[in-house]
Amino acid sequence: MPLLEESSLPRERSPTVVPVVIIGNGPSGICLSYMLSGYTPYLDTNTVHPNPILYRKLQEAKHIPVTEQSLEYLCEGLEGRSGNPVAVLFDTLLHPNADLGFEFPPVLQWRLEKERHIPHLVLGKATPGGAWHAMEGSMLTISLGIWMELPGVNYRHMALGKRRTVTNDRATPEEISSYYRNYVKIMGLQKNFLDNTYVTSIRRLHRDHDHNARKGNGVENGIESGQLNGSGKHYNHCENGIGNGQKRKENGFSNGKLENGLQNGTGGDKMEGHEDDGQEGSEGEKGESGISHGSMQGLWEVRGYQCLHGDTHVPFSLFAENVVLATGASDSPDRLGVEGEDLPFVFHSVRDLGVAVSHHGSLGPASDPVLVVGAGLSAADAVLCACNHGVSVLHAFRKRADDPGLIFKQLPKTLYPEYHRVYHMMCSQAYPASPVSQPSTNSTAPCTSTGLYPDYTSFPEHCVLSFQPDMRCVLRGPNGTLRVFKVSMVLVLIGSHPDLFFLKEHGQYLGMDPTRPISCKQNPVDINPYTFECTAEPGLFAMGPLVGDNFVRFLKGGALGITSCLLKRLKQQMKKEKLIPDGEDGRGGRGGRVGGGGFV
Repeated sequence: MPLLEESSLPRERSPTVVPVVIIGNGPSGICLSYMLSGYTPYLDTNTVHPNPILYRKLQEAKHIPVTEQSLEYLCEGLEGRSGNPVAVLFDTLLHPNADLGFEFPPVLQWRLEKERHIPHLVLGKATPGGAWHAMEGSMLTISLGIWMELPGVNYRHMALGKRRTVTNDRATPEEISSYYRNYVKIMGLQKNFLDNTYVTSIRRLHRDHDHNARKGNGVENGIESGQLNGSGKHYNHCENGIGNGQKRKENGFSNGKLENGLQNGTGGDKMEGHEDDGQEGSEGEKGESGISHGSMQGLWEVRGYQCLHGDTHVPFSLFAENVVLATGASDSPDRLGVEGEDLPFVFHSVRDLGVAVSHHGSLGPASDPVLVVGAGLSAADAVLCACNHGVSVLHAFRKRADDPGLIFKQLPKTLYPEYHRVYHMMCSQAYPASPVSQPSTNSTAPCTSTGLYPDYTSFPEHCVLSFQPDMRCVLRGPNGTLRVFKVSMVLVLIGSHPDLFFLKEHGQYLGMDPTRPISCKQNPVDINPYTFECTAEPGLFAMGPLVGDNFVRFLKGGALGITSCLLKRLKQQMKKEKLIPDGEDGRGGRGGRVGGGGFV
């Protein structure tokens, strides 16, 4: 998909100001939208949590939403498979003792409380579900189906009881992507989602420049009227907010996905792109817009385009008080960086193999073998897919077959028999130990194995040297020996990484180690562990794989932390404003404030 240059964005007079913009519409973004929409978690007094200490803490404030309690206090002493304490907390509230094999009911009940609704937009490249739509549909998820579900909608009810047994309770990506699409509809979240949307730039605006730009672009008029692109709706949290008993107005996003706003121009005049200079404004000092200088300093400009019917690209630009990065980890596949990796027979997705064997008919028992590179679960999925279609497989990976770090050693055999079958093949069906020292015509055909799959051969401790235009690949063994094979297709499945090109420095400065690129395993985004706010950027949040939570059951914790943070800040801001007499800012009190100004 080609990216539009920022200079092509139109000049308009009334950019949209949104309290929260979420980048990514996978399970992370969906769960956060659910909670920002006012769905509020309380302790279900009809249940008992198996952890007596946690249960006692919950009972201490059983009438108070979990989002208003101290998450740090609730997290104390909890242990789990995530490094983020709130992720462990939320998981144990939804799936108590899941790691011990139990299936206790959740101890939370959800109430829709409109007064806790925070207007937001979820921007995604496709329909809700994120990367699940692009996965090979015939495989099974690593997690159990019930671990893939989001609050409020039981996965098994949606799956029509297809998977009930202990060993057959996993789901296909097709089932999961369908669940997420339907979830958004069932929970009434569609108005928050803008599909087929590509973000090309996110940048923080300089306080003074932002203030002047807003005046010059007519944003001030939009703020004072409380309208967004003529929608006639208001973003006035302070007047319709928490605790005043009044019904909050809708967020102004129609079911038409802001179509009118995008087509009629949400783009403001092109900004100069001044970055935040780090100078904090006084909390009480207010500009002419009615938003405190501290809040204006935290505004983000989000630019991009929406792909409509056909090949029509509609650019947009909007301002956000808070931005949440929920982009996942599968944007860009990791590459070997060897000669010939861009040749047309080299791919980086299991889905490409599925398409080749199912639709094109180019692969089959009579074709040359497929080379699979990698020793993770995606590589194992590719091996299974090829073997199930009678395609010969060469499987190369750098580690020893008995390396204790291989993921297969961490998976129970009863739940994951197919992956242990691949692991057994990796160990028992290796290429002969007496290799050819130099490439020759004798090394172009793999040995014939008599194991589980006669047409499978593994190459432990091998790396790829190059791919050749004649569809031959050169492998180097542990002793520096070379082997050459003729292949019909290559799948390089060695992981993936997030693509944060729309941030300055590609987001690298946000990492635990700002000198290295963001990596979900080696260098995740550095966040406050209880609010998920980026340490390097107030008002910018990250969740899901970007902060190391690669499983759906844990990435939901980000939604709890972020929602709790924003609600508490909004409540604090409202308390401060009650101390300011009407008219003190020269504008009749809060009349000029937009949707929760003062979050950041």
